[in-house]
Amino acid sequence: MRTFALIAVLGLAGAGAAYAQEAGDNTVYKSKTVYDFEDDNVEGDLQRPDGELVSSINRARHESLIEIRKDFIPEMLKSLEDI
Repeated sequence: MRTFALIAVLGLAGAGAAYAQEAGDNTVYKSKTVYDFEDDNVEGDLQRPDGELVSSINRARHESLIEIRKDFIPEMLKSLEDI
């Protein structure tokens, strides 16, 4: 099943590359393109969202989740003595 899927993918990739090469042979690009919109009237309304603009909400203040142990330094010194 995997081999069939691999062959199908490779076949489609090769076909796409061949088609892209055929389409690109006759393409000629101009060095400069000019669009003239002088006679056209463009009318429209300003699009904006309905409703009120909500400013950012202040971030909640939480206590620190890190608790500093009061006996940390004595325990650290004790572990050094054991070495």
